[in-house]
Amino acid sequence: MNSFETDLKRAVVSWGFGIGLALELAILLISGFDSDVFRMCVPVLCTLPYTTAWLEDYESGFLKACLPRTSVNSYIMGKLLACGISGGLLETLGCQIFLIVKNDEKLNISLGLIFMSGMLWAVVSAVLAAASNSRYPAYGGSFVIYYFLVILHERYFKWMYCLYPYEWLAPEHTWIFDESGVILLIGGICMVFGCLYYIILWRCIKNV
Repeated sequence: MNSFETDLKRAVVSWGFGIGLALELAILLISGFDSDVFRMCVPVLCTLPYTTAWLEDYESGFLKACLPRTSVNSYIMGKLLACGISGGLLETLGCQIFLIVKNDEKLNISLGLIFMSGMLWAVVSAVLAAASNSRYPAYGGSFVIYYFLVILHERYFKWMYCLYPYEWLAPEHTWIFDESGVILLIGGICMVFGCLYYIILWRCIKNV
């Protein structure tokens, strides 16, 4: 069983992905890319496709049927990569369609940054869901962290723009290596949460 391909197909061809994409397009067309409404929805919409896949497999008993056909490493990495890629793809595809519909050369949207941001918050939500063994942190936990970082920057630490989620979507400051610097930072944070996800699932699977 190719765990990654199976998981990615389940993530992209799902109601969660379709609903998330439709909601993002509606928000973009009504409010615009630079609106706070769109920015605050990023850590929510990217969680819809696949952040609770592990819980679904565990609670339904599918995990016991799946593990004999693949290795534990392949299973965990398939879940992690499919969650991150589907979250980033949802955000990117929505913005790409928005750019095509608007056809406005003044719009400056980096699809690379959008993808990385969506991937990060999807992985963060997956970690919260696995750690708590509950769906509620999956759909709301990353938003709470996101909003907390926004408040910290806007009210207390305006100089700490490197941890400002809005800056990750559309940088307004000068970064080392420019846009690549933002991607490296987000990628590093993703790797940290990816390791946490791996450790949590490994311990859970050992008890199955």
